[in-house]
Amino acid sequence: MNPAMNPATELTLTVVVCAYTLDRWEDLRAAIGSVLAQRRPADEVVLVVDHCPALAARAAAELTGVRVVENRERRGLSGARNTGADTSHGDVIAFLDDDAAADPDWTERLLAGYRDPRVLGVGGLVRPDWETGRPRWFPPEFDWVVGCSYRGLPEHPAPVRNFIGANMSFRRAEILAAGGFRTDLGRVGTRPLGCEETELCLRLTDRRPRALLSYEPAAAVSHHVPARRASWSYFRARCYAEGLSKATVARHAGQRRALASERGYLRTTVPRGLARALRPGGAPIEAVALLAGVGSTVLGYGVGRVQAVLRRGRGGDAP
Repeated sequence: MNPAMNPATELTLTVVVCAYTLDRWEDLRAAIGSVLAQRRPADEVVLVVDHCPALAARAAAELTGVRVVENRERRGLSGARNTGADTSHGDVIAFLDDDAAADPDWTERLLAGYRDPRVLGVGGLVRPDWETGRPRWFPPEFDWVVGCSYRGLPEHPAPVRNFIGANMSFRRAEILAAGGFRTDLGRVGTRPLGCEETELCLRLTDRRPRALLSYEPAAAVSHHVPARRASWSYFRARCYAEGLSKATVARHAGQRRALASERGYLRTTVPRGLARALRPGGAPIEAVALLAGVGSTVLGYGVGRVQAVLRRGRGGDAP
């Protein structure tokens, strides 16, 4: 039987965790521990180490129940994920960040979403685990800045355009057929770029227009948010980087499809956040952060589009 048509209970599952530094060793141990403690054990757990020999050696020596491989592609999260997909054997691949911990029923909830053969991927809720507490000024509509689910996402299972990278899964055959994650997108070390998940999701559904990507908020993980990410400087830099990344996605997928969800976010989610922040008893400083976040993101997108035009003028890739 074609794995893509199997009932969810018969699908095999590989969990891939990507890591790049020893500085997050305790987070990594917690992430792996949460995977090994699942009520529905993964058939395979793969740790991909992104060009950090010291981390690979320590992981191989100290982590049990995990297969450690080194990134075979270009340095960065996209290359590490591609290596994980290439070296895995499960029908479904679930990606968990190295600083996230999965709820005990995470694998069950993800796999349940594949009962419908039209579903190519299932993503879940990412809760922020603030190391120093949520800053009063940080609006929940912008929790995507710290890699988490944000206010405005569906509260119940629903089709979505793309997933949050800390908690997502796909049919392995579909990832490989689509060519994997683009290595000119995504985080490299601490550089706060992203959107490789968005671009892959667009490519997957472009290949199969009747297919679905399903959001299942019951498949939840907690994502560690260190103190440095709870700062104004990180907030602005991450928003700007998101704009740059979205410009690259638009160059590959076209502006209409690449920005469809963002238009709805600006029309609905941000205005509701502003109204909530400015009502009696609200936090007006959140309104300032909302506007600053939108402004920084739009600026990054504009700069990215200009850079694309300049590259095209020099004979580079066209938007």
